[in-house]
Amino acid sequence: MSDPNFDDAPDDDLPRPPSKSQLKRDMHALLDLGKQLIDLSTDQLKRLPLSDRLYDAILLAQRTNAREGRRRQVHYVGKLMRDVDAEAIRQQLETWAHGSRQQTAHMHRLEAIRDRLIDDDEMLTKLLNDYPSTDITRLRTLIREARKEAKANTQLLQGQSPQRKHYRALFQALKTLIDEPEST
Repeated sequence: MSDPNFDDAPDDDLPRPPSKSQLKRDMHALLDLGKQLIDLSTDQLKRLPLSDRLYDAILLAQRTNAREGRRRQVHYVGKLMRDVDAEAIRQQLETWAHGSRQQTAHMHRLEAIRDRLIDDDEMLTKLLNDYPSTDITRLRTLIREARKEAKANTQLLQGQSPQRKHYRALFQALKTLIDEPEST
């Protein structure tokens, strides 16, 4: 007879713990992330959500030259990585490595505005309407100098490098004028 309080059927509704292999893969992924952190500069490390203990361990690993000592310190960093938000760190590293799509789109937009300012005076009027606090004199000077630069670059001989000083300065002025859209 079967006991009504005991159920022999497996309960598929309960979540299963991760397998041993999955745990090992996760630990190796954290170790690899820790290795990436060890290769970062101090300024970059300060901008990441790291505990003081992990931050100190990373700095020690950066200073350790002995092969075995460094290996042990890297593994210690990997162990400390278990207590941090690894996904936030991965996202920040990805952004630093490739830039966010939003940042890239913003830079392309600024480049297009710069090119239109050099080619068309009406774009300056539109820009001044959108950003009335703009230093008009400085912007007009940059546009005029960028146009001169572009004209001089069309007359270069083969092998000569084009001048881009004012072209870049105009871009930087637009970059400070037009704020990057906030991340959503």
